Amino acid sequence: MNNKEELLKIKAEKELEKKRIKQEKYYMSSQWQLIGRKLLKHKLAIFSFVLLGIMYFCMIFADFIAPLGLEDYSAEYSNSPITKIHLVHEGKFIGPFVYAHKFEFNDYMQKIYYEDKTEPYKISMFVKGTPYKLFGFIQSDVHLYGVLNEDGTPSKVKVMILGADRLGRDMFSRILIGSKVSLTVPLLGTALSFVLAVIIGGISGYYGGIVDTIIQRIIEVFMSFPTLPLWMALSAAIPTGISVTNVYILITVIMSLLSWPGLARTVRGRFLSLKKEDYVLAARLAGVSDFKIIVKHLVPGFMSYLIVNLTLGIPNMILGETSMSFLGLGMRAPATSWGVLLQECKSVNNIANCPWKLIPLAFVAITVLAFNFLGDGLRDAADPYK
Repeated sequence: MNNKEELLKIKAEKELEKKRIKQEKYYMSSQWQLIGRKLLKHKLAIFSFVLLGIMYFCMIFADFIAPLGLEDYSAEYSNSPITKIHLVHEGKFIGPFVYAHKFEFNDYMQKIYYEDKTEPYKISMFVKGTPYKLFGFIQSDVHLYGVLNEDGTPSKVKVMILGADRLGRDMFSRILIGSKVSLTVPLLGTALSFVLAVIIGGISGYYGGIVDTIIQRIIEVFMSFPTLPLWMALSAAIPTGISVTNVYILITVIMSLLSWPGLARTVRGRFLSLKKEDYVLAARLAGVSDFKIIVKHLVPGFMSYLIVNLTLGIPNMILGETSMSFLGLGMRAPATSWGVLLQECKSVNNIANCPWKLIPLAFVAITVLAFNFLGDGLRDAADPYK
């Protein structure tokens, strides 16, 4: 009995020691470590983070994953529906394959597609196709999958898992390649607006006085304009005929210039409260320059809040870029984005006959929701009172 009591006592001491070590780690953790622990408990935010990671991974390797190039088209596949992938042909399992598409016209001169089931066309992995530059400088022509002829050359039969547009271009390939714009413009625009907000809002809150008054009146002027019409007006001012790269840069600048005032006011309010703290006064008495006080003492004091604000601001940028491109004021051919792909949805008749053309809208909605859920998780994790 004594031995049993001793064992129970030793076990209880070990449990207490584990709890003590765990508490010490908790109290010794940095702010970012505490935020990370809280964020891991937010399942929806973690799922959104993983989903966004997959989407950005596919964006980086879009040219490789896409079976066709951006401008590859086939008149035979004009407004073609989603290609069905089969595994069994005439009762025999032969692996993933597709049938050739045939079409005929109905009484209303509309194309009616059907499958020619006389011959299967196997789907191959790592096939050669349209040349592209991976990461912008690695020349390659290998694509993740495709259909080859018996001699190894690209087949006329296409695999269009999300259908085709009116020119017979693969929607899946164009969605992947279009994500380069739809997923990067909001990030770059938000980053630029973040820098402007911290600089302008920081100067306004740190120095105060006449400087603060002038900056606040400028911010009020910016915020008095409705966002979308102002985006449209500035986008319409972009001259025609300029390169795709210049259009990309101008769209990013336009979106960032109109998104900083709200965050700048938040930064200003934080600076007004933090600049009276003892550690800021101590830094001033020590002769630290204003720039170092702002960068090393004030901004880190609410960096977690800024990151949450940025995460919640990205969806607005995505919707803004999509809206401008949908209206023809954003990216222009030969470039593409999810908004450009949705331009074919302006006609109700087109949507009724080709509903798969609305698929880019699903990608926009999923991305916006994922960023919102991730932002909510970060906001809850950064709240010190939870």
